[in-house]
Amino acid sequence: MLRLHIAPDGNDSWSGSRAESNARRTDGPLATLAGARDRLRALRAAQELPDGGAEVILAPGDYMVDESLALTSEDGGTADAPIVYRGAHESGRVRVLGGKPLRHWQPVSDPAVLQRLAPSVRARVLEANLADAGIDDPAPLSSRGFQRPTRPAHLELYVDGELMALPRYPAQGWLTISGLPEQTPREDGHGGTLGLKHKGFLFDDPGPATWAPSEDIWAYGYWDWDWSGTYERVDVLDAGQGLAVTAPPYCWSGFRVGQRFAFLNVLEAMTEPGSFYVDRERGRIYLLPPTDAILADVWASTLGDPMIALEDVSHVTFRGLTLEVTRGDAIVIKGGDNCRVERCTLRGMGNRGVVLTGGEGHTVTACEMSQTGDGAVEIRAGERESLTPCNHSVTHCHIHGFSRWVRCYTPAVQIWGVGATVSHNHLHDAPHSAIIYWGNENVLSYNHIHHVTMETGDCGAIYTGRDYTARGNVVAHNWIHDSGGVGMGSMGIYLDDCVSGQILVSNVLERCTRAVFIGGGRDNVVRGNLLVECQPALAVDGRGMDDRPVWRRAVIETLRDRLMAMRPDEPPYSERYPELATTLAYYERHPEPHIPPEGNVVAGNVCVGGTWRQIHWHAEEQHLTWGENLVTDDDATRAVALGVSEASPEGPSLPAEFEIINLDEIGPQGPVGA
Repeated sequence: MLRLHIAPDGNDSWSGSRAESNARRTDGPLATLAGARDRLRALRAAQELPDGGAEVILAPGDYMVDESLALTSEDGGTADAPIVYRGAHESGRVRVLGGKPLRHWQPVSDPAVLQRLAPSVRARVLEANLADAGIDDPAPLSSRGFQRPTRPAHLELYVDGELMALPRYPAQGWLTISGLPEQTPREDGHGGTLGLKHKGFLFDDPGPATWAPSEDIWAYGYWDWDWSGTYERVDVLDAGQGLAVTAPPYCWSGFRVGQRFAFLNVLEAMTEPGSFYVDRERGRIYLLPPTDAILADVWASTLGDPMIALEDVSHVTFRGLTLEVTRGDAIVIKGGDNCRVERCTLRGMGNRGVVLTGGEGHTVTACEMSQTGDGAVEIRAGERESLTPCNHSVTHCHIHGFSRWVRCYTPAVQIWGVGATVSHNHLHDAPHSAIIYWGNENVLSYNHIHHVTMETGDCGAIYTGRDYTARGNVVAHNWIHDSGGVGMGSMGIYLDDCVSGQILVSNVLERCTRAVFIGGGRDNVVRGNLLVECQPALAVDGRGMDDRPVWRRAVIETLRDRLMAMRPDEPPYSERYPELATTLAYYERHPEPHIPPEGNVVAGNVCVGGTWRQIHWHAEEQHLTWGENLVTDDDATRAVALGVSEASPEGPSLPAEFEIINLDEIGPQGPVGA
């Protein structure tokens, strides 16, 4: 096997040999990942690459990148001769950074800027000249959020391993939409009303009256629903009238009185330690430091492209690297097969950690990911029409603090496709969902999930929805507890909008608003789960039978189109999912059917405390098949179900179908991160 070495003080014209102590050396390690890639290409072209593959070994230190490390099919390996990029075994952190360091800070001296700062922080705010760091065009904020395309983040500031925040008003909590400008609100399809997008909204707060005019004030809000937050640039801010009008592309559906929002990127609102503001016209950045310590490690994110991009690459591994502070994604892999990201730390991304598009058999394992602007791992692979699996996996990872910017529908792991495995991960601390999946025959198992859905409502820690054909997914042996939820609350496992054929087995759900919610779907299996102090443990509705236009459209347009697109009366769907014939028959009998939540099986579950079930909104008990379930207020039953104590003769007996669940087997089963 060939070994090439890289060091911060290396040179891409050298041989790539191991660094020596001689400071006046004329040979030694390379300087960059791109230099190592090019050296391997040259050796391969000359047929001088030895058997057994190659290792590119990075010495401890910082490696700044201002363009993607792009690998193509010529840069791959084979099963017997893989290519590995890894950190050295010696102690010391290997950091790859998509930004530039800011080293020269001084107190603010401009009287105009000082006047805008709150008196309590004027003496503490520091400034730096971005041009001194080679940043001439700092990336501005952009419209992001629900139903918006993924875009690289604006320039962010990273201090001693933590991302700083934009000034926010109010600093804590939210403002509310107090009213709508004079207009005719429109119905929202669910019995409520929404204000027109282009007319703006009213608020009742005196704070903005003290702000200087700016074309770079933004607002983030849950403008219409508690699951559809977006960032809007404020085009008109009339503090006297308490009126804000946003610029296009506008929020998703309109403004609703009582919904939450906050203003962002307001210099006058810089009152919280750890906040920063960029004056793009003057090329200055202002920071209210998080502590009184000397600023030793400060970076501004600049790279908008992926830090590492693979296309049609096979058998390449990245191991033991820390990728930090970038405006875009960390690693993007398109096509190819059997690439691995293992024991890496990915943090401070403006977008996502790892994106897998197409390909087969890629693995993300034992990685720590945090402070991502969007989600952490996104998979779009496998073919639904033929049910061809992608066999990608995300295992033994610790993912936390994700969805910093796009706060809805950017989970720790998101799947579009067939045959992915998400197993033994620890996922926590996020405003919305931990795992969202769409497709068939994915496996979500042994994941520890908590303190998610903390800022949103009508959402799930694990979520899927809106497809009668997205069947065969297994959600098993996950531990979900202490989730949040506002408004309509949240669910531990949410089978939304008639999704069908899901298999939920041996999960532990504790202190969730609702543990399992079957939202009108069919043929779902809920078996052998432990449900503790949830309100309720099981909720089932029949929204597919509702006559309101929004649900009629869902059944006769969206759900029908998705059903027919998979040709449910032909293989492989007719063979793999014969239950679809019953659903298809409803459409064959009537062009606008009312479809009940039939075929769901609920058996072998243990409910401790809370309330057991809620069958409502057109659903009836006879729509479901009920097995033996234990409902008890005996707290000791939880310990029995988890195998940590024996059942007493006087206590309730567990159902025959219930299998003991071992919490020690859930979550990562070894070291995580670089």
